Amino acid sequence: MLRRFHNRGGFTLIELMIVVVIIGILAALAIPKFMKVSGKAKTAEAKTILKEIFTLEKAHFNEHDYYVAFASGSTCGQIGFDLPEGNSRFNYQVTCTDSSADFEARATESVDVDGDGATTGYLTMNQDGNTGQGGGLTW
Repeated sequence: MLRRFHNRGGFTLIELMIVVVIIGILAALAIPKFMKVSGKAKTAEAKTILKEIFTLEKAHFNEHDYYVAFASGSTCGQIGFDLPEGNSRFNYQVTCTDSSADFEARATESVDVDGDGATTGYLTMNQDGNTGQGGGLTW
């Protein structure tokens, strides 16, 4: 009768510790890659909106022969641009030259989207469709 209690199946403490170590190693490998992919997905918002601003500015220039500048965090009804609904991860602004024949649209991080601990990243697009980047964000 006592023999029945000694034949119980189960895991030893060593086996459980090995499983925990393996899970820890897998997490250490997977989390940085996840953060990088997550950051790229978040920058897709800025890329899409910069392309929209580019299209609207070009259409306005074709009609009026000048580009329109607007400040970060504002909308620009003159070209038909409205900020996206909800909390945006980026601040958008357009700067023009004195003659308003050139422009640069810029999306600057308002929250840390790339996981580097800073909100210094930015993406740009100018009147020729050329793109730029800095602070850790990439096209």
